[in-house]
Amino acid sequence: MHPILVVDDEQAIAMLIRRILTDAGYRCEAVTDSIKAADLLEKKQYDLVLLDIMMPQIDGYDLLNYIRPTGTPCIFITAKAAVEDRVRGLHSGADDYIVKPFAPAELVARVESVLRRAGRSMVVYHLWDLTVDTAACRIQRGDEEIRLTPKEYELLLLFLRNRGRALYRDYLYETVWGEDDIADSTRTLDTHVTRLRRKLHLGDRLRTVRNVGYMLEKE
Repeated sequence: MHPILVVDDEQAIAMLIRRILTDAGYRCEAVTDSIKAADLLEKKQYDLVLLDIMMPQIDGYDLLNYIRPTGTPCIFITAKAAVEDRVRGLHSGADDYIVKPFAPAELVARVESVLRRAGRSMVVYHLWDLTVDTAACRIQRGDEEIRLTPKEYELLLLFLRNRGRALYRDYLYETVWGEDDIADSTRTLDTHVTRLRRKLHLGDRLRTVRNVGYMLEKE
């Protein structure tokens, strides 16, 4: 597994992205100079590049032209939010386009999605006596493989990416099911959380946060 490279001329943003991805289990490097980024891409291999568009010297589009022949997937992260900017970014060959400001959970989810499509998702989470291998979509307790439904698995990944953070019910439902304002959303979510607790023996470690939603505790 190779690291992820973050290229953003705003140091605070570059460091924030690196911290979010490091906390999510990825190896990550960050630079604020696009020329230095080009030098690194010539010398080293990366699983993914997260790239700002508006940078001095070499802008994101020019750097993407340099990246594309290597086959390395790329996500634009930029303040350029207009539809025509998004269309241009995707037509330029970017694998995804994220507009600043972004939620940490969205960033991690999009990174994981692009890596999975590129066959480069290699994050392994350790959850007490469980191992969650995202590359193989496999959950094991010792030699025992534990089967989850697709929605249960997506919900588990969302909790894993946000361990120690209380997540709102609406956010959980909209992120996993892609819908909002559904009459039975609370019942659907509660049912899936109950199944996760039972199948993974999580008990109170996947706990209810009053008036908020749920939180997966850190070890």
